[in-house]
Amino acid sequence: MTPSDSERDLSLSAARRAIADRFRSAGIESADLDARLLLGHALGLDHAGLIAAGNRVLSAQDMESINALVARRVQYEPVARILGRKEFWGLPLRLSAATLVPRPDTEIVVEAALAATDRHFSRTQPLRIADLGTGTGALLFALLRELPHAQGVGTDLSSAALATAQENARDLGLLDRCELMVSDFGLALPEPFDLVVSNPPYIASADIGRLPPEVRGYDPALALDGGADGLDCYRRIAEDAGRLLKAGGLIVLEIGAGQSANVTALMESAGLRADAPPRPDLAGIPRALVFRSFS
Repeated sequence: MTPSDSERDLSLSAARRAIADRFRSAGIESADLDARLLLGHALGLDHAGLIAAGNRVLSAQDMESINALVARRVQYEPVARILGRKEFWGLPLRLSAATLVPRPDTEIVVEAALAATDRHFSRTQPLRIADLGTGTGALLFALLRELPHAQGVGTDLSSAALATAQENARDLGLLDRCELMVSDFGLALPEPFDLVVSNPPYIASADIGRLPPEVRGYDPALALDGGADGLDCYRRIAEDAGRLLKAGGLIVLEIGAGQSANVTALMESAGLRADAPPRPDLAGIPRALVFRSFS
């Protein structure tokens, strides 16, 4: 059963079941959750509101709004893009076509950066942070929230992505603690930092076509394509790492599966030393690497 404008006397609960069934037929694993989120968005109801209104009969206008969202999801547009927002580290972030959807794996970078900060600095110090390839600003803003006296800079090649990050900084009340600038990673940054973080593009070019449709069809190629071996951006970061870091400064990088040894070699060739073992994600895959400058 698929809800349509021609159906009458369809309850909210029945519509939710029908939408979830349609999503399952399309091979969408999170069918029930997606149905709930999109129904709530269309009707302006939270989870509790959806349950309380389960017997509500949907109007033709309701169905029109719901069907428009369902049509987008069955084309594998991510729910977060349909909603226009994604939560990261407890922060609601706006999205745009120029930004990645922040993923839970990237929170591992925040965890690793905070653990390294606790080892070598203090969370109350006036640290200087750079986020290279900031996108939505997810990494930078999460760290600024956790490090109350820090100031930060976010860079990106995409001015459209930076416009989205600017909106997020404004929404989160962080405009006075950060600067956002167009730059190829750290090339435009004039001074060194205590802490540098980055989730650079790391997908090998030939592998992009094999990514899930929600990724390859909707995430910007500029934020995915890491070159022939997926390591091009790490090479650029390594070339500039010595200049970007103060003596004793830290750099924390998100990596893809199987990239730990190669990225470590690149950073060590730039004079950095691994500061901690690779930090794994929930699947046990090394996801974040931490290096320290001693020059």
